[in-house]
Amino acid sequence: MGLIGRGRYRSAMPARSDVVDLAGKQVAITNPDKVFFPGPGYTKRDLVDYYVAVADGALRGAGGRPMALKRYVNGAEGEFFFQKRAPESRPEWLRTVELSFPSGRTANEVVVDDAAGLAWIANLGCIDLNPHPIRADDLDHPDELRVDLDPMPGVAWDDIRRVAVVAREVLIDCGLIGWPKTSGSRGIHVNVRIERCWTFDQVRRAALALAREVERRAPELASSKWWKEERHGVFIDYNQNAKDRTVASAYSVRPVADARVSAPVTWDELPACELGDFTLATVPARFRALGDPGAGIDEAVGSLAGLLELSAGQERAGLGDAPWPPHYAKAPGEPPRVMPSRARASGSGTGAAAPSPTGRRVSTKPLIEIARAATRDEAEAGLERWKARHTTTVGQLQPTDILVDGMRGRFTLWYRIRVNLEHVPESERPPQEPLEVDYDPWSQFR
Repeated sequence: MGLIGRGRYRSAMPARSDVVDLAGKQVAITNPDKVFFPGPGYTKRDLVDYYVAVADGALRGAGGRPMALKRYVNGAEGEFFFQKRAPESRPEWLRTVELSFPSGRTANEVVVDDAAGLAWIANLGCIDLNPHPIRADDLDHPDELRVDLDPMPGVAWDDIRRVAVVAREVLIDCGLIGWPKTSGSRGIHVNVRIERCWTFDQVRRAALALAREVERRAPELASSKWWKEERHGVFIDYNQNAKDRTVASAYSVRPVADARVSAPVTWDELPACELGDFTLATVPARFRALGDPGAGIDEAVGSLAGLLELSAGQERAGLGDAPWPPHYAKAPGEPPRVMPSRARASGSGTGAAAPSPTGRRVSTKPLIEIARAATRDEAEAGLERWKARHTTTVGQLQPTDILVDGMRGRFTLWYRIRVNLEHVPESERPPQEPLEVDYDPWSQFR
């Protein structure tokens, strides 16, 4: 039996070996019958078999690179945690390399080189692959520029595809070739192989220039603005190119209900494809029939000179650096790392709307906080409860008024949901209420 539905009917099948042999390397699969995707019934062994089936493509995206392990030990619907340091107990044939991070810390991270390595990390519960944009033999110079098209709530899939086409045009104008893939979640990634002579800061600067140019060419569809209150349409996340950031690579299974895959596609396919076309069940057959649409990426190495020239022109026009992620050191030339509405409130001297329950953020936007939760599902369930009590308010909201933030804890993400009430008449706005879910990610460290 193939991948489709095998987990669902496991009880009718004889027990299988929990060891796979891949080119002479044996990998033990513990609890192979553990269900990782409850809806379709896919198990851990299904996940392992998937990565073995598409190993050539998956290694093109993640092979030879340091990798942060994002572990879902209880499957896609359970909590996850990031593990940067390679486990002490690991096969002798598995490589590691020492990385340094912006915090000053170091860690030996796993480097996957073959199908056995893919099977081994899948057995750890790594549903998707999260490699750094560098090769293990040169940790200071990325060989990949990553264009992450992240849609705001309510943005149509066709609009995301249109922004991807504009990004391709900008890349071509700058002498680069983009290789598209679905993100496996809601967006599109475009990866670009580049010469290994540019620093992380230069690659990020090039990505920022590209984001701003895409926004200039498609102002109704795209945004390069870091602060969510300023974004619209499709956000081009230039900060995914900062050092220590990782993105799900090609052929990664994503932890969503139908086990969607971050699947490489051709530019000709993109206008007609849908996110749900590519899953753990369908992609192996596609791979066998068509091969890897991203197979030429390693031969399409280009220079960042064009994008950096574009960046220099933007700087001459008054566009300097843009905000970095919050846990990075302040960069030279970076604008104040504060939300624009908060900056305006401070500058005006007129005060601002009521603070959030923490008292740390002040905004001129009429924001209320709904939930803080360990998982996105818990946070969104809290939002649904709030909506059920405030049906009139919900009918007046725009899609972008629901703000869902993934917040970094010490070892994992947690989720916060806020609602912007600016489209609701002031007299009809509900007050800040006790949070539907009130999770404290730091309680265990106090």
